[in-house]
Amino acid sequence: MADVKDAAPGSAVEPVAPASAGTAVVPSEVIENPGFPPHRPRITDVDPAKEALAQRRVTGLFFISIIGSVLAAAFYIAFPIVPGDIASVRVNTLTVGLAMAFSLLGIGIGTVHWAKALISDIEIPEDRHTTKGKPETVARVSEIFTQANEESGFGRRTLIRNSLIGALVFFPLPGIVLFRDLAPANEEPNSLLRHTLWDKNVRLTRDPDGTPVRAADVVYGSAYHIIPEGIEEHEDYLEQKAKAAVLLMRIRPEDLHEEDYKKSWSYDGIVAYSKICTHVGCPVALYEQQTHHLLCPCHQSEFDVSDGAKVIFGPASRPLPQLPITVDADGYLVARSDFHEPVGPSFWERLGEDGRK
Repeated sequence: MADVKDAAPGSAVEPVAPASAGTAVVPSEVIENPGFPPHRPRITDVDPAKEALAQRRVTGLFFISIIGSVLAAAFYIAFPIVPGDIASVRVNTLTVGLAMAFSLLGIGIGTVHWAKALISDIEIPEDRHTTKGKPETVARVSEIFTQANEESGFGRRTLIRNSLIGALVFFPLPGIVLFRDLAPANEEPNSLLRHTLWDKNVRLTRDPDGTPVRAADVVYGSAYHIIPEGIEEHEDYLEQKAKAAVLLMRIRPEDLHEEDYKKSWSYDGIVAYSKICTHVGCPVALYEQQTHHLLCPCHQSEFDVSDGAKVIFGPASRPLPQLPITVDADGYLVARSDFHEPVGPSFWERLGEDGRK
């Protein structure tokens, strides 16, 4: 490494020995901070007419977003999807999609245009300092927010501010309309999800081939995807399957921790639980045979099969509903009844069989 002569601050520094590969080379001149380049004012900064025009454009874009949100909801109602009619699917998708695109573009382009044309673009330095939450810090934060409000014009340009707020308020409208239409208008979700195709003596069959399941064929450590016998004969097959899908598992009877009134719901260590996660309705399909835990892959809710499928981790708020089962005279697994509580996610208040929430 080359030695460097001692030098006073600000003076040129010269290396004593020639620099080799990997050696830091000290410049012979001190590089001064060039500072900020000269500020170039925008046309909206010097021409009030152009500034007013830019404000009208931004406001117009936000209003376009509001109109797009409203039209998306209106088109969804005006051009409904007719089962079996592919043309209705195309028209619905096209009109709703275009309206939602205008809603998104209105907010996006309007915000970008506001930032580029109206918000102050003067460069300012900001020294780094430790933040300790002292009164001085709080005062400085308040000052920064005040300065940001002045530079953006959010408080001063009320028309732009109000139109942006309006666009953000109307933006979720299409999603609300689409999600609300997932359930029939004249029926409550609680009643729709309370009843499935499971009933007394309905055989448990494998999904998707519909093969009946014998109790003797259910091995320890495996998970079987189960559907009610004859479900494929229904016109609304997919809707019924979405409610009635079940996971069947077998664990050693001594490992089961069952409440007294549920002891007749299992058969020789074989238990059946709804496959629909009680968080947002994803399919719970990952079974860990050593711990007897079921995992939902969407948001990692975890249920303990050996203890009533109770929630042991994750955002789910209640256990998986259990399907009471037994065997028929031929040794096939059959349901004792339907589920005793509604299946699916806990988006709404649910009533138990005793009428309590």
